[in-house]
Amino acid sequence: MGARGGRLPESRCRGNDASGATLSQAITASSTATSDGLPVVALRGVAKRFASGLEALAGVDLAVARGEFLSLLGPSGCGKSTLLRIVAGLTEASEGSCSLNLGGQFGRVVAAGRIGFVFQEPTLMPWSTVAGNATLPLRLAGRVGGPVGAEARDRVATALRAVGLAGFERAYPHQLSGGMRMRVSIARALVTDPELLLLDEPFAALDEITRMALNDDLLRLWEARRPTILFVTHSVFESVYLSTRIAVMTPRPGRIVADLPVGLPVRQRSVRTTPEYAAMCETVSAALAAAMAPPSPPPQAGES
Repeated sequence: MGARGGRLPESRCRGNDASGATLSQAITASSTATSDGLPVVALRGVAKRFASGLEALAGVDLAVARGEFLSLLGPSGCGKSTLLRIVAGLTEASEGSCSLNLGGQFGRVVAAGRIGFVFQEPTLMPWSTVAGNATLPLRLAGRVGGPVGAEARDRVATALRAVGLAGFERAYPHQLSGGMRMRVSIARALVTDPELLLLDEPFAALDEITRMALNDDLLRLWEARRPTILFVTHSVFESVYLSTRIAVMTPRPGRIVADLPVGLPVRQRSVRTTPEYAAMCETVSAALAAAMAPPSPPPQAGES
């Protein structure tokens, strides 16, 4: 889906083609390592400067393996969302390269449907039902009429069940809570069975109870389907709970200064009260504090 709720454009990252796969094929492909050993996402020396002269990113290097859940953690304005948009093909890097390995091949444009994007706001069409909003990526791809219509309906029903919205197919966005609207947005991103799922602070505006519930829903979806996930957040606690890796970024221009594996046991709410979780949160908090610390002033003349 695109910036206003449609499908994503074909990625400007150097990527690959992918034919339409069944749900079971997508799950199988997402749960195994790439046979060629290439990462799903590879960023090398990525920088972004806007026309205004603002330097958002500088020298970003990152490789994400198939099936990883990687969180980008950093202060506001450090370029996390910009980096996600570069991966999605919604904006171009000023310098460096972004390569994607999706659909079993490497080196060509990524076909529509292989990447799902969940934005900070649900960006739903207010005049359309829950089912209509979730169907949008398939409709834009011409996959809702004729003989493919039944498959499209099945995909939408499966995605809505996965996010706990079965029975709300005919509801309209104004009839839903904020958390339910975000669930629709996630279902819309899942309906094409993407191999790569990009989430840009999707839970930041929600209350703590709803946010924790959606954290658990997202984990269940990831464990069932094993897409590769890039997740933007400001929350140390959320990143530790959800992720297999955390990339910590500096203030603008954003650079990755720490790449931390998260080796927690099976993810469930009870893990939040364990010593291992507390220790990992402390480690990540220390890395974030170091990333945000102002540079040391140069020594004054006469100082040793």
